[in-house]
Amino acid sequence: MSDLVLSDLADGVLTLTFNRPERLNAWTEALGTRYFDLLTEAETDPAVRVIVVTGAGRGFCAGADFQTLTALQEGTLERVADTRPNTLPTTIGKPVIAAVNGACAGLGMVHALICDLVFTAAEAKWTTAFARRGLIAEYGLAWVLPKLVGQARALDLLLSGRTFTGEEAAGMGLALRAVPGEALAGEVAAYARELAVMSSPTSMAVIKQQVWGDWDLNLDASRTKAEKLMAASFGRADFAEGVASFLEKRPPEFPPFTG
Repeated sequence: MSDLVLSDLADGVLTLTFNRPERLNAWTEALGTRYFDLLTEAETDPAVRVIVVTGAGRGFCAGADFQTLTALQEGTLERVADTRPNTLPTTIGKPVIAAVNGACAGLGMVHALICDLVFTAAEAKWTTAFARRGLIAEYGLAWVLPKLVGQARALDLLLSGRTFTGEEAAGMGLALRAVPGEALAGEVAAYARELAVMSSPTSMAVIKQQVWGDWDLNLDASRTKAEKLMAASFGRADFAEGVASFLEKRPPEFPPFTG
């Protein structure tokens, strides 16, 4: 089971790789449990400052495994006792970056878009797929998509289930950048390392909570919340270090995020 998701930590960046390449990393409950275990461990590991999620081989995640769907349809699926929601990455207090290296479909697309940032191979194939399988927008995708691309584009992607490229995904705002597939890993690694070195882990955790949590607030409520958070940040060592490192023209030495 441990091989279902590979884990590698270097320079403060933890890379988690879905590892079912023969199935385009199609999602199973066992894979999900291992992925969530690793995310949960990373939350409390002071050596981890940024998390990158990608796929082995030609796919990022081709959605739910068809063997799983068949067993679910037949009522023979053996469920894994894991009550954590699929939106777990949004609650992890460290940036989670999806590196979509290939096929990104259905549940795989959900797991890309509930990461904080998305980079994609320009030639990667994306699709929601749900309507073409007789299903509905799963696990909060109907909430996330309109906020990223607007209602009309979201409905196009959900109702048609059409396939589109990573280049189009970036053009719509689903991904921060689309780059040639052979350059994807290096591009993401460089971006992640810069976050790990230059940005305060505590600041990133608070900002992440603001962005994901403030979507349902009005402007006044968001401003009021930010004023309290800013007052707290003035009292942290991170603020003093951020100012000192800027004035001294050196990389900052921020402490780890402690929760």
